[in-house]
Amino acid sequence: MLTLPSILQNTIRLYGRSPAISDDAGNLTWAEYGTFIARGAGMLESLGIGRGERFAVIARNCHHLGELIYAGYWSGRIPVPINYRLAPAEVAAILADSECRHLAIDPVFVKLLDAPELAGWRERSFQLGPEDADTGLRKYPDLRDAAEPMVPIHAEEHDDALMLYTGGTTGAGKGVRISNRNIVSNALQIMQVMRPHLDDVYLHSTPMFHAAEVKSTIFTMFGSSHCYLPEFTPKAFLAAIERHKATVAGLVPTTLLRVLEEPGFKDFDLSSLRLISYGTSPILPAVVRRAAEAFPGTGFQQCYGLTECSPYLAMLDEEAHVRGLNGEEHLLTSAGRPVPGVDLRILDDDGNELPTGEVGEVVVRGPQISQGYHNRPVENEAAFRDGGFHTGDVGKLDEEGFLYILDRKRDMIITGGENVYTREVEEVLGRHSGVKEISVIGVPHRDYGEALFAVIVPADGWTPSADELIEHCRPLLGGYKIPRQMAFVDELPKSAMGKVLKGDLRDIYATQTEEREKAS
Repeated sequence: MLTLPSILQNTIRLYGRSPAISDDAGNLTWAEYGTFIARGAGMLESLGIGRGERFAVIARNCHHLGELIYAGYWSGRIPVPINYRLAPAEVAAILADSECRHLAIDPVFVKLLDAPELAGWRERSFQLGPEDADTGLRKYPDLRDAAEPMVPIHAEEHDDALMLYTGGTTGAGKGVRISNRNIVSNALQIMQVMRPHLDDVYLHSTPMFHAAEVKSTIFTMFGSSHCYLPEFTPKAFLAAIERHKATVAGLVPTTLLRVLEEPGFKDFDLSSLRLISYGTSPILPAVVRRAAEAFPGTGFQQCYGLTECSPYLAMLDEEAHVRGLNGEEHLLTSAGRPVPGVDLRILDDDGNELPTGEVGEVVVRGPQISQGYHNRPVENEAAFRDGGFHTGDVGKLDEEGFLYILDRKRDMIITGGENVYTREVEEVLGRHSGVKEISVIGVPHRDYGEALFAVIVPADGWTPSADELIEHCRPLLGGYKIPRQMAFVDELPKSAMGKVLKGDLRDIYATQTEEREKAS
């Protein structure tokens, strides 16, 4: 059975004496951890949360958060981890939309409950996190230890197991219904690339409200150990690897760049780390090269996916990275090959499949594709249709089956009737040694409809020069693809997971451009 209660029982039975938690908060074997999970499940039932009902969590990474999510799987109650960087009104909207009955909250975020938008939630909340904090709320360990252990439910594969909200960078986030089958299938699909084993220690270094953290399921399946990074800083990340002998860690391009720039990087023993898994947004090949030099004994893999895909569709494995670092640099711009069991096709606007090398929308089918959005019939009809999930990403496949993501459909620029994919332009500009980070957007133009605009974070020691970058692009891009307008900034606006918020950039620079055109 592809169900999470079955997977958890199997891990506890097979690996009961092996470490499950290797963390600052303490160490637990899988047998001990299983006892806590069963009591956590009993606690959810004692709170009056029924099978198939949802409960919310706002917390930093910690082993209690992992335990509570697993207690939800064990009991058939559905966890809804919420982005703790959201405003009170946004949190209230998710709580209402998801129809949650209770909220587990980290003491650090308890002040959220004082907001008018969250009136009444203090009485429905309990504390999850450091036990010495005095919030006036009931504490999770006390509630858990007072509950009777629950026998794991018999779940069906298509039962909802988890609800994750999309980032909402283009509007309100949507609740994605993720089933037992979705999670377990994707774990098995990525197994060959992740290569989990019993001795692994998986470091939860990206926020656990994000779909990227679902990949930790495969390490649980193999009896690996888990450790948790409550708050990311480069120094804390490196220290956690050294202290817990972490073997696998996840990063996003922004945090990887911050780690590489940490002044004390060489002071840490990172010899245990065998794999860095990165993704969620494009990364410049130059950053991958820097990372490979900084972590000489560590493999790299890139993951491409969406929350609606639980989450992964394609992975660029360690072998492809080696090829990319040894002369085939185009591979470092690829999202990798589709994982086993994914039917990935490139379709035109009429739904026709396109030949190898041609550009269209990435449309997928597979056992990890979500059951759809909660309470969003219009969005469901638009995205989940004709038997497939329409990702909204524009891409192409090469003759070896490598997938290249060129843009989001909404971010593609049409200038003078020509389609320009911003990823291509960003990659070319990113080859210049003076470019640390780059985002290309479209702004209004009275003659061409749209013009390209590059927003650049310069590398230390380089004097920004638009003319120099334009000359850099001339032999590499057609003239209509070269941005003539640029802004140099200290940082790019980003989501909690390091994705550049292009909508914010368009709001800023489109307005400025329109005002200049009116004045001219």
